[in-house]
Amino acid sequence: MTPAQNDAKAHVAAMAADLSQACATIFEFAEPAWREYRSAAWYVERLRAEGFTVEEGSAGMPTAFCAEWHNGDGPVVGMYAEYDAVPANCQAAAPEPKPRVGLPLTAAGHTDPHSALGISALGGLLATKAAMEKHGLRGGLRFTGEPAEKVRGSKPIHAAAGYYDGLAGMLSFHPFYMLPLCNTVRWDTQCGAAYSMIYRFECHAPQTWGARDGAPIPQSHSDIRAPGANEALMAMFQMGKTLRDSMLPHRGGWSISEAILSAGQATADNLPALQADLQYMIRVPTVEMAEDVTAALDRNAAAVAAMTGCTWSRHWVCKSRPGLTNHRMAEIVWEGLQDVGAPQWDAAARDIMRQVRDACGGGEGEPLLPACEALVDPREAERILRQDLPPSQISSTSDDYTDMTWHCPTARFYVARPALAGGPYPPWAMNALGGIPATIDPMVQVAAKVLAVSALRLIEDAQAREEAWSEFERRKAETDIPPLCDYPPPIDFAWPEYVETARGRGWCIP
Repeated sequence: MTPAQNDAKAHVAAMAADLSQACATIFEFAEPAWREYRSAAWYVERLRAEGFTVEEGSAGMPTAFCAEWHNGDGPVVGMYAEYDAVPANCQAAAPEPKPRVGLPLTAAGHTDPHSALGISALGGLLATKAAMEKHGLRGGLRFTGEPAEKVRGSKPIHAAAGYYDGLAGMLSFHPFYMLPLCNTVRWDTQCGAAYSMIYRFECHAPQTWGARDGAPIPQSHSDIRAPGANEALMAMFQMGKTLRDSMLPHRGGWSISEAILSAGQATADNLPALQADLQYMIRVPTVEMAEDVTAALDRNAAAVAAMTGCTWSRHWVCKSRPGLTNHRMAEIVWEGLQDVGAPQWDAAARDIMRQVRDACGGGEGEPLLPACEALVDPREAERILRQDLPPSQISSTSDDYTDMTWHCPTARFYVARPALAGGPYPPWAMNALGGIPATIDPMVQVAAKVLAVSALRLIEDAQAREEAWSEFERRKAETDIPPLCDYPPPIDFAWPEYVETARGRGWCIP
């Protein structure tokens, strides 16, 4: 480690209390996709106070941002924050199942947790900046705020708008969520493609559906009329479930999931529902598979609309590419991870884990999953990961960091969040451990240090930087996929959010 890297690690350690408080703040905000108003504002204010120039609402997304800082001419390294939470996961930072104060369980909460992801990145960013200033290192830092990751929202849009262009490298950190990708770096098998869209059904002319020799009397409840948008939504939902096995082959690791954004918009009178929105998320290894599923869903939507007297339209939430590997970047981050070491949890943190385990029904022995305190060589993690994949499949699982990989050399790495041994456990347990300072702070400290030492390696080591860029250009030339985003930010749909009314602040599903 260079003097600058050692100073950066010390800077992260000195910020421990500050980062812990910041992590708890974003955890409590817990704002869902496209509605992260307080979280984004918090980051913008903090970054400006730290000397960054910040563009708010980057690429037309109100809760996105792009922050820049330069210490003269030189290489620019990228990092980013995510901060969106997930509806129906409103867990308090407490060792028992309960929602945050004043909110129902159906409100949003941090699951991955993005609260800790973003603050880890902020800690690494500020430590890198401090070391560059102290040691006179020339170059710059770019830090993007990435809303709506849970629907893979912002990164395809930022990518198409050029926000990742011109970087010497991008460092992508995520709390671990699956073995063997724990305290390691992705090697060959990157995350795959994902398409997400909203099918909207609208019933504007119910009186003409099934009419003979002119329209029936529209005021009569006994005359034939269109089933309407609710029936369309239900038929589309069920048809997708029924035909799912026919949409994709029985191999390759894929998923199709649905979310009902809105339904009805009518009284309980004998009237057809006017409008309903159904969102799909398709996670597949390749873009071609995503296109095939989209074509099948389009056919379903057209058939459903005809049956129910509706019109239909498709609106994109995301179209993102599978990832592009960069071994040199992975090596740089792996060296940093080996230097910093895996996170370690003290006796007080383990006692909290036991309390959480007891609240889940009890258990015996060590509460912490042993893998959380061990490093895994990226090549060994790759070997284990490939055991369950067909040889022809080059991508697996889903995350939208992949759109960054086509614009600059990128490394994707994982640091352990606290996970209980044994199980299975209910989701609230993992969510709680991601918000309790004593249990989540060790991950934040390690991730921030790894980000800082890796960024400084790119700033200080011209040879490593050039090797990573050469590999990036070679791999991109072999299989180039241009940006797929050809749609505006989907910010105007009925996404769940918090609202202020005469009754106070509450949770709203529009």
